Amino acid sequence: MPRDQSLFLQPACAGDYRELARRRLPRQFFDYLDGGAYDESTMRANVDDLRSVLLRQRVMRDVSRIDLRTEVLGQKLAMPVVLAPVGLAGMFARRGEVQAALAAQGAGIPFCESTVSICPMEELRAAGAAFWYQLYVMRDRGYVRELLQRAHAAGSPVLLLTVDLAVVGARYRDVRNGVTGARGLKAGLARAWDFASHPSWLIDVALGGKPLVFGNLRQVLPHAQRLTDFRAWIDSQFDPSVTWDDLAWLRDNWPGKIVAKGILDADDARRAADLGLDGLIVSNHGGRQLDGVPSAISALPAVADAVGDRIDVLVDGGIRSGLDVVKALALGARACLLGRAWAYALAARGGDGVSHVLDIVSKEMEVAMALTACPDVRSITREALASQAMTGPAQYAGSDGKHGERRAQCGSITAMSS
Repeated sequence: MPRDQSLFLQPACAGDYRELARRRLPRQFFDYLDGGAYDESTMRANVDDLRSVLLRQRVMRDVSRIDLRTEVLGQKLAMPVVLAPVGLAGMFARRGEVQAALAAQGAGIPFCESTVSICPMEELRAAGAAFWYQLYVMRDRGYVRELLQRAHAAGSPVLLLTVDLAVVGARYRDVRNGVTGARGLKAGLARAWDFASHPSWLIDVALGGKPLVFGNLRQVLPHAQRLTDFRAWIDSQFDPSVTWDDLAWLRDNWPGKIVAKGILDADDARRAADLGLDGLIVSNHGGRQLDGVPSAISALPAVADAVGDRIDVLVDGGIRSGLDVVKALALGARACLLGRAWAYALAARGGDGVSHVLDIVSKEMEVAMALTACPDVRSITREALASQAMTGPAQYAGSDGKHGERRAQCGSITAMSS
């Protein structure tokens, strides 16, 4: 393959920001962000299956006005995009969650605060940033209740309940980097060298971004700072006994909207709708939990068809561009969550990078919508897809178009510098 000779004076897509993040972050943090479970086949499929979906180019329609606005979970959004919860984002840039939340607010879309964020939810509120809150259910229900009360008091209108973390998937990159299990002098020196060899990150985050603790969990993890501390706590506290029956307890303790994040199966989607949830997110945790399960985009049509208009359906996993967003909307999603795409940008250039990625996604959506003759979000249905998109390797279930009636990477970098 010929070498790419671009000047690379400006990042052009999320893939460019991935490379900048790789250069800037210590290896253990980049691999934590970039990696998936086991052989990472599902993580790759999230991206590859989206690429295999083909858009249907239509011409000679009036697309002089393109409208990206939509409504999701009762909120008006400037575009059908949400910043997904990403744990430890405050280790990627100084007070990273605050920077990302403000960037999302500036773009007119929601930011999701992870339970395992560095910046606590109260810090987001003090900065004037709105947010949705993502919850892992822990064994100590009293502390869960306290987290819910804090999130409500800080102004979160939506709760994302992560349902695919009954146990933690094995992430081989974390093992290789000593995030799980490696202790002693040799491991400590290796981590110290990893930090010292990334001086811009060291100055900005390690020295300037303190306190580097799990802000939302400070009461139970006051001294936890390393990924090893986080993993040990997860193994001991996350509750594998949670069932659908626990949703009644959650509803009694949360006055806002509730969304189940981590649905891949149509039967589970129906159950979520039957129990009165406000929404669900088709997700395999970015390929970070069970390897060898379907990609999110291949699971989306059957899930969307199963619930129809009863609840809002969102999707995350592999979304890297505005074209990906349009494809997901055509397959039944009301909105998409960006995860790694915004986290790469945050790690590379802070909140300005996040704002830039969101601007890129917005412009990409406008182009894709214009050239598929979809002037607004409501008009994006399965009619916006080429017929070949529905017969490729993804084998999309439920592709008869019923749901469409309802609603409606960049190459490698060789020379870019931050």
